[in-house]
Amino acid sequence: MIEVKEEILADNNQVAAGVRERLGRQKTLLLNLMSSPGSGKTSLILKTAEALQGKVKLGVIEADIESRVDAEKVAACGIDAVQLRTGGFCHLDATMVTQGLEALPPKDFDLLIIENVGNLVCPAEFDTGAHKNAMILSVPEGDDKPLKYPLMFSICDVLVINKIDYLSLSDFDLAALRHRVLALNPQIRIMEVSCKTGAGLAEWTDWLAREVAQFVGS
Repeated sequence: MIEVKEEILADNNQVAAGVRERLGRQKTLLLNLMSSPGSGKTSLILKTAEALQGKVKLGVIEADIESRVDAEKVAACGIDAVQLRTGGFCHLDATMVTQGLEALPPKDFDLLIIENVGNLVCPAEFDTGAHKNAMILSVPEGDDKPLKYPLMFSICDVLVINKIDYLSLSDFDLAALRHRVLALNPQIRIMEVSCKTGAGLAEWTDWLAREVAQFVGS
């Protein structure tokens, strides 16, 4: 079983490298956004699109085991989006992302965001071909998740702590979370936001705009 898994991952990594090279030539930054279900991935994407409107040409690849709910919600806001239904797979891999890229309209996107399948295990194991990985942890999920799912926190460039408007209603310990995350990944950027109130969102969108500008101009 270990040998089979290693072979699958090796094949996926080869496809992922091709995705990165292809989008690099096109000057399109690919961001892989991961989290548990209900943490606010779609909400963050919509807030991001609103903040970057007129500045960044954005497309979205949505992934779910079933349904088109998220893609329809994103498309209703005027964002180019495609829905990938994984049919039982709990993650996206690079081949699935390639299919999503082919299904998007032929535009010169500056930024493509993958909204990966909602869980903190499988998506962390598969390289999607993204140039940057980000994850969301919402306050209601608790501050112990880095202890339970260390790989997810280890591979990400950015951790967005969402729903900070719930902090006063919970025993979520921000200091403890930061300590646990930075012990796993000293280079990760940690941002505290609320998609509901708008608090902290500027730090996220400013970071993303800078990353896009650097990538497009490289």
